[in-house]
Amino acid sequence: MTKDRLGRGLGALLGEYLEPEEGLAETRRIPLSAIVPNPLQPRRVFDESELEQLSSSIRENGLLQPIVVRPAPGALDQFELVVGERRLRAVTRLDWEDVPVVVREATDETLLVLALVENLQREALNPLEEAEGYVVLREKFELTDATIARAVGKDRSTVSNIIRLLGLPLSVRKLLEEGVLRQGHARALLSLEDPVQAGEMARRAAKEGWSVRDLERRVARGGRKLKRQGKNKTPVVRALEEALEDKLMTRVEVRDRRGGKGTIEIKYHSPEDFERLFEIVTGRSVGTVVG
Repeated sequence: MTKDRLGRGLGALLGEYLEPEEGLAETRRIPLSAIVPNPLQPRRVFDESELEQLSSSIRENGLLQPIVVRPAPGALDQFELVVGERRLRAVTRLDWEDVPVVVREATDETLLVLALVENLQREALNPLEEAEGYVVLREKFELTDATIARAVGKDRSTVSNIIRLLGLPLSVRKLLEEGVLRQGHARALLSLEDPVQAGEMARRAAKEGWSVRDLERRVARGGRKLKRQGKNKTPVVRALEEALEDKLMTRVEVRDRRGGKGTIEIKYHSPEDFERLFEIVTGRSVGTVVG
C-alpha cells in the first residue's frame, strides 16, 4: 500500500487500497451477529440523536451504501467492521437480522487509517480521539508524522499539534472532549507548564466564554507574570516577547543585556514541536536541511 496516496479520499481508499476477497467482490448479506467491531476504531462518542435520525432514514429508504468488512483473523464466518460504524449501529436499532456488506482484505494499518479518514471527513472525531488514532499509527505501525499527515490529507504540523493535545492535564482534556473548549483553546494552553494554572485558565475560558484569541492573550500574560517575578524588563522588551509568543504559539524569553546585546529563548515541547518552530522561523522544513 502506497501511504502517500491515502489522502485522496475515502472513495479512492476503498477502490484502490482494499483488495476484494476472491469471489466476494459483490455485495452480499451476512448476519449482524457475524460482524464484530473495528478493534482500532478511534471514535468513542456517538451522538444518539444522529443515530436515531439515521435509523429513521434507513427504515424509510433502506441502506443505500453497504457496510465494508474484512474476514476476522482466526475466526471462521466472522467479520470485522472496516467502514460504516454509524450505519451498523443504526441498523442494529432496527432489529435487522442481516445487512448488506462488501468483504475486503485489509491490514490493521489500513483499518485504522480508513476509520480515521471516514470520521475526519464527517468531522465526527473530537480532537482527542483524532490524536489517539495518530498515536496508534505512530507507535504501533511506526509511521512518522509526515506519513500520517499524507495518509489523512493534513499538514504534518497539524498532525503533530493535535498529538500534543494528549499532554494536557486531565481536567482540560475533559472540557475539550465534551466540546466546551475548542481545539484552538487547548493549543493555547499547551504553553503553560503548570497543570494547575492550565486547568484554572481552561475553566475560566469555558465559564466566561473566552474566544481562542482571548485565551491566547491571557495565557501569554500569565506565563510572563510567572517567569518575570523579580525581573525588571522594559515595556519594549515585554511587547516584543508577547509578539513572538503570539507568532510562535509557545513561550519566549527575551533577555536584554548591556550594550544592546541579548538572547532569545524559545520553548519547545517535543521533536515535532521543534520542527514546527523551525519551519516558522526559517520557512524551511527540517528535512531540507538534514535529510
